[in-house]
Amino acid sequence: MKQLMLGNEAVARGLYEAGCGFVSSYPGTPSTEITEAAAKYQEIYAEWAPNEKVAMEAAFGAALAGTRSFCGMKHVGLNVAADPLFTIGYTGVNAGMLIGVADDAGMHSSQNEQDSRHYAKSAKIPMVEPADSAEGLAFAKLAYEISERFDTPVLIKMCTRVSHSQSVVEPGERIMPPAKPYEKTPAKYIMMPGNAKRRHPVVEERTKALTEYAETTPLNRVEPGRENTVGILTASTSYQYVKEVVGDRYPVLKLGLAWPMPVKAIRDFAASVEKLVVVEELDGFIEDHCRNLGLDVVGKDTFSMIDELSQNIVAEKLGYPTVSGPKLDVAIPPRPPVMCAGCPHRGLFYTLAKNKLTVMGDIGCYTLGAVAPLAAIDTTICMGASVSGIHGFLKASDPEQSKKTVAVIGDSTFMHSGVTGLINVAYNESNSTIIILDNSITGMTGHQQNPTTGFNLKGDPCTKIDLESLCRAVGIRRVRVVDPYNLSECDQAVKEELQADEPSVIISRRPCALLKYVKHKAPLTVDPEKCKTCKMCMKIGCPAISITGGKAQIDATLCTGCGVCEQLCKFDALCAPKEV
Repeated sequence: MKQLMLGNEAVARGLYEAGCGFVSSYPGTPSTEITEAAAKYQEIYAEWAPNEKVAMEAAFGAALAGTRSFCGMKHVGLNVAADPLFTIGYTGVNAGMLIGVADDAGMHSSQNEQDSRHYAKSAKIPMVEPADSAEGLAFAKLAYEISERFDTPVLIKMCTRVSHSQSVVEPGERIMPPAKPYEKTPAKYIMMPGNAKRRHPVVEERTKALTEYAETTPLNRVEPGRENTVGILTASTSYQYVKEVVGDRYPVLKLGLAWPMPVKAIRDFAASVEKLVVVEELDGFIEDHCRNLGLDVVGKDTFSMIDELSQNIVAEKLGYPTVSGPKLDVAIPPRPPVMCAGCPHRGLFYTLAKNKLTVMGDIGCYTLGAVAPLAAIDTTICMGASVSGIHGFLKASDPEQSKKTVAVIGDSTFMHSGVTGLINVAYNESNSTIIILDNSITGMTGHQQNPTTGFNLKGDPCTKIDLESLCRAVGIRRVRVVDPYNLSECDQAVKEELQADEPSVIISRRPCALLKYVKHKAPLTVDPEKCKTCKMCMKIGCPAISITGGKAQIDATLCTGCGVCEQLCKFDALCAPKEV
C-alpha cells in the first residue's frame, strides 16, 4: 500500500527490503532519521557508534562477515570517516555495504557547505543520488546490487530537502540475499603496500566497468521535451526544481548515479539539443565532467555555488517568470536561535561570559552560547576541536593566558573525538581547563543516546562511560563536577581550576531540560513592586523572560523553575510561587 514517507525513512525501508542486517551510524542532521527508522525493524541490528569512523569500520566488518550493512552520517561526518573510506574502496567488500551521507546546502544545521560528490570521485567509489522518497527506497535496494556486483562499497547521497521532505512510496517485502560466507583472503583485505599496489589496478578497472554501467543503468534517464533548444542535465533536488519550472518543454537528463557519470549518454544528449544547461547545487561537479568531455555548457557561470537552489532561482536563470507569495506590511523582528528555557548550559556560559574568558567552543546545541546576550564563545570548528585547539592555543601563548582560557565540549562530542584531544593535553602537558557540558544526551540532533547515557539506540540499558574515571585514566588529576544551575558553584570551580598549575576538567552535569524524564519545578513569578528594571535577569538570554511595561515578566508556559535568573536578581523580585 502506498504511503507518505520522509526521504530518510524511505532509505531505511530500502535497507530493510534489501536484507540489510547491520547498521552503525553517528547522528548528524540531516541524516539521523535513516538510522532511527532502521532501528525500528527488529530484523536489523542497529547502533549508535561513538563517531563516524568507528561506524564505517564496524559496517565494513559486518559486510566482511557476509551481512549487508549500512552506516550513515552527515557531510562533515564523512570527513571523519574518510580514512577507512579510501581504503575499503581498495579492498572491496564481501556482502553489500552502503554508506549514507547527507549534504546540507544552505547550512541549515552545519558549519560549512560541502559537496560530498567529490569523495565518491576521489575514493573511486560509486555514488547514487535519489531525488525523492520513492527513489530513496529504490536506490538503496539497487545500491546493494551494485555493491556486490562490482565488489565495492556504495555511497548514497541525500540532502536536506530530500531527507526531510515527504513523498509517496510503495513499500515491498523484505528479501534476504543468499548468504556470503567469509573467506580469508589476505591479498584482498590486508592493505600493506605490496597488496595495495596490486589492488589499485583492480579499482581502476572497476571504475571503467562502472562507467560502462552508467551508460545504461535505470538510475539515469532521459525525459523528452517538446523543444530541443535547451537540454537540462541535473540531479537530486535540483531535478525537482527544474521539472516544476519547465515541465516537459525541454528534455532533461536526470543523473541518479552521481559517480561515475556516463560519457556516451551525456554526449548523445548534448548533441540532441542546441544548448546544454547543467543545474546542480553547490559545486559544478557535473559541469566539470561535461567540460572534461569537451562539451560547451551553461553552469556555474549562471547558477551560484553558494546556498540552495529554488524554483524561483531556476526560473529566473532559465528566463521564466518568478512567483512571489503574499508579503506582510509589517516588519517581522528577527528571531535568532537561543538555548531553551531551563537549558543547563545557560548558567555555565553566563559564568564564562561574566569572567570575560576566552572560550574554545565545539559542535553541539551549546554552540548557541556564542549568541547574544551571552556571547561566550570565541571559536567553533569541528567535533573535538575545542580540546585540541586549547592545547595549541596555550602552548603558543603567554603562560598567563591559561588563567583566562577554557574549552567547552558536550558529552557526546567528547566521546566522539574530544577524548583524544584530552589525551594530548595530558601527554604534552598544557595547563588547559576543559569543561565537559554533560546534559546526558546528544541534544543537537534530536536526543540520541551516546556512550555516556547508559542506554543504546533501541533504549536498552548498556554500559555507561564514567566521565570522571575516563578523564583520570588518561592522566588528568584534577576532575570536578558542578551543577550549572548553581551559579556560585560554577564561578568558584572555574576560578579555582584556572588558577591551578596543571590541566583540569570540570564536568557541568545536569540533564537536558527537554528530556521526558526531567521533572521541572513550578515556574517563577515576578514581584512587580520589587522589580527595579535593572535587567540583570535579561543577561542570561532566557526566552521565558521579557520586559513588559517596564517590568520583568516570566512566561509560565516556558519557565522550568531552574532558578538561574533568581540568583541574578539583587532585589529578590524573582521567586518561586508560594505554596498554598
